[in-house]
Amino acid sequence: MMSSSPVVPADTPQAAAFRRAIQNPLKLRLFMLRSLPMAYLAGLRVRDVTPEQATVTVPYKYLTKNPFRSIYFACLSMAAEMASGVLALMHISSGSPVSMLVTGLEAEFMKKAVGLISFTSFDGARIGQAIAESRATGEGRTVVCTSTGTDQAGDMVAIFRITWSFRAKR
Repeated sequence: MMSSSPVVPADTPQAAAFRRAIQNPLKLRLFMLRSLPMAYLAGLRVRDVTPEQATVTVPYKYLTKNPFRSIYFACLSMAAEMASGVLALMHISSGSPVSMLVTGLEAEFMKKAVGLISFTSFDGARIGQAIAESRATGEGRTVVCTSTGTDQAGDMVAIFRITWSFRAKR
C-alpha cells in the first residue's frame, strides 16, 4: 500500500442510494434477474449492507441442494462472493468507473450447510481504500476479502477468501 493513501469517504450520497436500492427486495430481484440470474434462481438475498460490511443469505432448497442433503458448494461460493462484491459495487458507485474481477478463491468447509446460511464480509473499508488508490494512481489494486458463512444456530459453516482486483478505467 502507498504511504500517502487517499482518504476513503466513509459514506457518500451515491453509496447510500446504492444501499437503499440493493436492500429493496423488488429492485434487488430485478437487478439479479438482469445481471446475476443464477443468484436469483438460488434465492440469494442481501440482508444487510453498510460501508464496512455486507451480509448475503442463501437458503437450502431444491435448486441449491446437492446429493448429500446440504447446500451445493457453488451456491455457497455465490453467496460468499456476493457479500464482498456488494461492498465493491457500493464503493465503485461513489465515483469514476472501476473494473472489478475475481482473481482468486480459497474455501474451507467446517460443517454441513443446511437451512439458511448467512455470509458476512467485513472488508468494506479495505475495498474502499483499494478503489480510491486505483482511482488516484491509475494502477490496479487487489484485496483478499473474507466471507464467513454461519448457519441459523450461529455455527460457522465455511470461510471463503476471495481475491478481488480493482483497476480504475481511463
